[in-house]
Amino acid sequence: MVGDRNLVITGVSGIKEAQKGDITFLANAKYLPFLRQTRASAVIASSGIDAGGLALVRAENPSQAFTKVVSVFMPALHETEHGVHPSAVVAKGAYLGDRVSIGAHAVIEEGVRLGDDSTIGAGCVIGRGSTIGRRSRLYAQVTVREEVRIGERVIIHSNSVIGSDGFGYETIEGKHLKIPQAGSVEIGDDVEIGSCVCIDRGRFRNTHIGRGTKIDNLVQIAHNVVIGEDCLIVSQVGISGSTEVGDRVVIAGQAGLVGHITIGSDAVIGARSGVSKSVPPQSVVLGEPARPIQEQKKLFAAIARLPELFKEFAELKKKVK
Repeated sequence: MVGDRNLVITGVSGIKEAQKGDITFLANAKYLPFLRQTRASAVIASSGIDAGGLALVRAENPSQAFTKVVSVFMPALHETEHGVHPSAVVAKGAYLGDRVSIGAHAVIEEGVRLGDDSTIGAGCVIGRGSTIGRRSRLYAQVTVREEVRIGERVIIHSNSVIGSDGFGYETIEGKHLKIPQAGSVEIGDDVEIGSCVCIDRGRFRNTHIGRGTKIDNLVQIAHNVVIGEDCLIVSQVGISGSTEVGDRVVIAGQAGLVGHITIGSDAVIGARSGVSKSVPPQSVVLGEPARPIQEQKKLFAAIARLPELFKEFAELKKKVK
C-alpha cells in the first residue's frame, strides 16, 4: 500500500465513474489518462504506476484483485435463502441435496438429482432424470430437458434451454420427417452459460461442453457438438451439428461454423467469420469464408482500394478510347 492507510473506502466503481470514497483499478495502460481525472480515493494498480497522490494498492493482477474487493462490497448479490418455495412442484422421486434453494413456480420432475448448495431460480423446469452438481446455479426460467447432466459450480442464466431436440429431419418425397434425438447433453464443471442460449441434445451420442468453458448470450450449439475445456464462445455464435471444438478455442461474435468439421485447440475464430472447413490448432482465421488472418487482412486492404482502382481504371479507359 502507498498513501493514507487510514483512508475509509465506502464503495467500488470503474475508473471513469468513481467518486470520492470509491476504490477503482487500472489494469491497462491505455486507461492511464483516466487516472489523472478520476475522483476515486484509491486505486489498485500494478508496479510502476504513479497514482498522482491517490492512495494506491499495488497488485500483480489489478483486475483480479479488484474482483475480490467487489465481492467484499457486494456479498449479498447472489445469496439465496435455502429451502423450497411453497409454489414449486417437486416430484416425490427427486433427490435434493443439502442447502438446496428452489424458487417460486419451479418444476423438478421425477428422478432429478440436485447437488448440495445448488440453486434453482423461479420458473425453472428440470426434466426427468437430469442431474445438477453441487453449487451450481440456474437463474429464472431456465429449462433443462430430460436426462441432462450438469456438473459442479455451473452457472446458467435466464431463458436458456439445455437439451432441446436437435434439428434433425429426413426428407422423403418432399416431406420432412422428424428424426428422434436419443442422446442428451453433458456440461462439465465450472461452465458458465449466458442468457437465451440453446444447446441441443445429440442424435445418438451426447452433446458435450467441456470444463471451464464460458458461453455468452444468444449462442446456438447444435446436436452432437463437442466443445473442449476453457473455450470462450461469444454472443450470437452458431455451431452446426457434429462439429468438434478443441480446448482453449476462442470463437468471436456472430461467427458461424458448418457441421462435421474440427477446430483445433488454441485456435481463434474472428468475429462474423464463416467457417466452412476444419481449422488447424493454434490458427487465427477471419472472414467469409474464413481464411488465415494475414491473408484475409490483405484482401480487406485490396477491397478498401477498389474505389480508387475503379477511378484509375475509368481514366485509363478514357485514354485508351
